[in-house]
Amino acid sequence: MGKTIIAEGVLHKLPDDMIKALKAKTAILERWNKLTPIQRNEWICWVTIVKKTETRTEHIQRMIEELSEGKRQPCCWPGCPHRRPSAQKWFK
Repeated sequence: MGKTIIAEGVLHKLPDDMIKALKAKTAILERWNKLTPIQRNEWICWVTIVKKTETRTEHIQRMIEELSEGKRQPCCWPGCPHRRPSAQKWFK
């Protein structure tokens, strides 16, 4: 059996709890890997930007549900604030 490939985002590292959730269902992992790097980045940021563990868990569950519905990025999310020019100094 080969190694499972999980595609990353453009700025954010994919955290272990998201990796575990994506690996749990092959169909979800396939959809994840077909997203663009920016779309994956939006999901990663949307999950990791929250402060409470409970909210993060809810975001991961919602991500899995929405990916299964064919959604490609978080609904009602203004976008990763880390991609803005003012934040770029933190990623160099």
